[in-house]
Amino acid sequence: MFNSVRVRLTLWYTAVLTCVLVAMAFATYFLLRQDSAHRTDAAIVEVADSFLTTVNAEARDATGPDGLKAAIEEAISEHKYRDTVFVALNQEGTIVASSSNQLLQESPGTLVEILQEAVGRGKLRVRPFRTVRLRDEVHRSYARGFSIGKEEYTLLVLQSLHSQREFLESLITAFGLAIPLAILLASGGGYFLARRSLSPVVEMSTQAGRIGADNLHERLLVRNAQDELGHLAGSFNNLLDRLDHSFEQQRRFMADASHELRTPVAILCGEADVTLSQPSRSPEDYRASLDILRAEARRLKHIVEDLFTLARADAGQHPLTLANFYLDELITECSRSMKTLAAAKQITLTCNASKELPIQADEALLRRMIVNLLDNAIKYTSPGGTVSVSCDAEDSQYVMTVSDTGQGIPLELQPRIFERFFRADKVRSRSGSDGGAGAGLGLSISQWIVQAHGGKLELTRSNQEGSTFTVHLPPQQWLSR
Repeated sequence: MFNSVRVRLTLWYTAVLTCVLVAMAFATYFLLRQDSAHRTDAAIVEVADSFLTTVNAEARDATGPDGLKAAIEEAISEHKYRDTVFVALNQEGTIVASSSNQLLQESPGTLVEILQEAVGRGKLRVRPFRTVRLRDEVHRSYARGFSIGKEEYTLLVLQSLHSQREFLESLITAFGLAIPLAILLASGGGYFLARRSLSPVVEMSTQAGRIGADNLHERLLVRNAQDELGHLAGSFNNLLDRLDHSFEQQRRFMADASHELRTPVAILCGEADVTLSQPSRSPEDYRASLDILRAEARRLKHIVEDLFTLARADAGQHPLTLANFYLDELITECSRSMKTLAAAKQITLTCNASKELPIQADEALLRRMIVNLLDNAIKYTSPGGTVSVSCDAEDSQYVMTVSDTGQGIPLELQPRIFERFFRADKVRSRSGSDGGAGAGLGLSISQWIVQAHGGKLELTRSNQEGSTFTVHLPPQQWLSR
């Protein structure tokens, strides 16, 4: 049960609400009790003031102890209040008059203590009020001294707290009924709201559990794209989009790789079967067959090496071996080595690289990138065409361009030229002695090499007059020798 988020949210909400309600109930109870006590004390003082005013008025014409006693009794008779008792004492502590003799008789011990303290005038300034229990009822007592002529008296006022106690007990009863009911209703409402709020999460979990490799095209239902659950569903759908794209790339990669590997393997097997099917052949025939086998074996080796390079690059297991060298010298060497291939197709290869272009990079990888670009340009350039490579320093970076005069790449295919195994053979003429199509991995590997060095490789021009690839490389800082 406690494994459910809805139950835990409801329990936490109920516990917090219970603490708040109980704290408010206690605070309300003590504030009302304190306020009631202050009101009772103020009422007793007001009644005592009124009583003494009446005593003074009645005692103007009184003479002697009997006259003063009669004046006090007359004041008591005029101030008959419910739950209020007046007791007047002389200096010796003798009761002169009282409004409830029955109360005095039923609680003599407690009254004696109160009266003895009341007679001690010095104590009245410190503790005029006391709460006492008389006849199984709680009373509030107030003692005050007063003078009539030369006689000193003490007035004791007893106020029953029965009504205040009933009010506070009713308040406790009301809290005892209201708080559990409120907690019960709030818990039910909280569980309903938690269940309603988290139901989209349950639905998303169910939908996500049904999505697999065979139905990655399905997406989670987004009820409200603006709230938190909508953002969660949107993020999950974006993740599914990326996974779907990755799976599609992987399927296409596997299909293309299988196709590219199947062709040279089929040629190898076919040529070997043809060679072995004839009992006797001339040395020239054997040599021709071996040349075909060697060419296809090299092509197969090249494809496998490219696939291995990309696999290591994707896994982050192809670290760069940085070294200090001059980029212009590397471009010149690569151009010189590719001139033989260009001359075989009657293509002019020119190189124009600025002098003194120091760089810190992986020389082997950059050499492979340059050769790939030059080889790609030569393959897709018709005989009699031109391929040029140049490099210069621009805005704190090196910019290398490889241009050809081939047919160009259609606009709709240009965004895909860096995809693995993608070739535009159908639209770009390829003739000459190289024969056969490439695997379509050269530009992918070149792009990875440039990006691994913090640079950028892009197709900046491609039309009927030819294509231009541009490489941006940061020179970085030379290693200390």
